Amino acid sequence: MTERKPPGVDFESWVDKQIRDAERRGEFERLPGAGEPLPRDIESTYDELWWVKRKMAREGFSVLPPTLALRKEAEDALEAALAAPSERIVRKIIGEINDKVREMMFKPPPGPPLGKKPYDVEDVGRERGGGPGDGGPGG
Repeated sequence: MTERKPPGVDFESWVDKQIRDAERRGEFERLPGAGEPLPRDIESTYDELWWVKRKMAREGFSVLPPTLALRKEAEDALEAALAAPSERIVRKIIGEINDKVREMMFKPPPGPPLGKKPYDVEDVGRERGGGPGDGGPGG
């Protein structure tokens, strides 16, 4: 536990002493990332909460409310289905996301509304360049 700053001692000199003592004890020697530059996205501007966002991503937490996260996941799934090489994969991708959308439609969490309905797998198949069972790629 950190000791309290004694009265009458300049705060900066007290902190410096705490750091020097910790360095002498070797408490900074095996910290993760020691000796490495701080990670930084070159194309983005400085964000004070970069470390919070990185920790949340590493721990698998979402910054978005569940409905907004599912909207994003549904859009990504549609994109993946449109690029899928076969009807079987289209049906698998759309089936999985539709299950999640239906579940959230019937048991909505708190937050903004989902604003999505299940995709029609036949429409997605036609949009990607051929309908299911058309004999096209994988069909």
